[in-house]
Amino acid sequence: MLGSLDDLMKPPAGKTFSVSPENVYGKVGAGGMDTPGMEAVEDVKAIGQCPALEDPHPSRELGQGWKVRPWIYLEPHKETTIFDREGSGVIRHFWITFYEKYLRQIIIRMYWDHETTPSVEVPLGDLFCNAPGYYGEIQSLAVCVNPAKAQNLYLPMPYRKHGRITLELLNDEPAKSIYYTINGTDEPVPEDALYFHASFRRTNPVKYGEDFVIADGIRGKGRFAGCYLTWQQNNKGWWGEGEVKMFIDGDTDFPSICGTGTEDYFCGAWCFSDRTFSSPYSGYHCGGTAETGRRHALYRFHLTDPVWFQSEFKATVQALGWRSEHRFLPLQDDLSCVAYWYQTEPHAPLPELPDRNDLEVI
Repeated sequence: MLGSLDDLMKPPAGKTFSVSPENVYGKVGAGGMDTPGMEAVEDVKAIGQCPALEDPHPSRELGQGWKVRPWIYLEPHKETTIFDREGSGVIRHFWITFYEKYLRQIIIRMYWDHETTPSVEVPLGDLFCNAPGYYGEIQSLAVCVNPAKAQNLYLPMPYRKHGRITLELLNDEPAKSIYYTINGTDEPVPEDALYFHASFRRTNPVKYGEDFVIADGIRGKGRFAGCYLTWQQNNKGWWGEGEVKMFIDGDTDFPSICGTGTEDYFCGAWCFSDRTFSSPYSGYHCGGTAETGRRHALYRFHLTDPVWFQSEFKATVQALGWRSEHRFLPLQDDLSCVAYWYQTEPHAPLPELPDRNDLEVI
């Protein structure tokens, strides 16, 4: 596995591939083979993507080899495959961009080694720390969101036999202008390497006096890699007094890891002083002044401070603010979260996603 600048001096461990609409299988010497027109090349048909192209096409005077198919269309209520690769390898960089209205209207799923249930099932925007209404540029080691809404994921995603990634459009009308590039390496994956997983939860509103669940039901051996949390406050005043708790390997009523406050877990302090920030491991990239209706977004990646588990894992956060006479107030805010983790297979079923209306941020 790659990990430092010293790796630049090492000889190749395998072969590099790049998957995009211009080379849907990432084949050697097969990029940019489309020709302007409505007929797609055989690989596009084989992978099952919608063949529709621009007509008249911008490259109609230039022909094959120019910018013919840099984007794809998604058909409504259909799972469209964007990555399908046999053998052993690692996805190392995933870039994607699309219209903002689709951030919570496209579901991304990832399947490793021919599994029948996904290891990743998350709204596409949330996976890249970019939910509707919570946009902010991010400069972290795991996720970067760059101008203008270019979403990048750098967490490694290994597979030993086969990798597959799909997008499902929840809208009733086709989506156009979905651009993506998935870069990786064909190479042997160590026998003890863990698989990448991600799940999504939303509670709107959180019930009075109940904790919000970041992750639960994780079974197996692995490590918690972090989370992306979006938060709409329904009360005025500071909203982040709640503690993040992690229940590991048999913890019941009380956790092994208990933080001191929400902003503390996300590596800030003192209510963030109403300021936003983005750093390599953590950030509060959307928010500011605490007021009714304000939307906040935070991320934390456990890259150099691993949270390991041997058999099971659960994480929660309290929604907690202030009331009169210097007393804590359990909040009833709108919280959603993506949890990222690595583990051995098989994995327990992921939580059921909310439907289209319950995903929407209004």
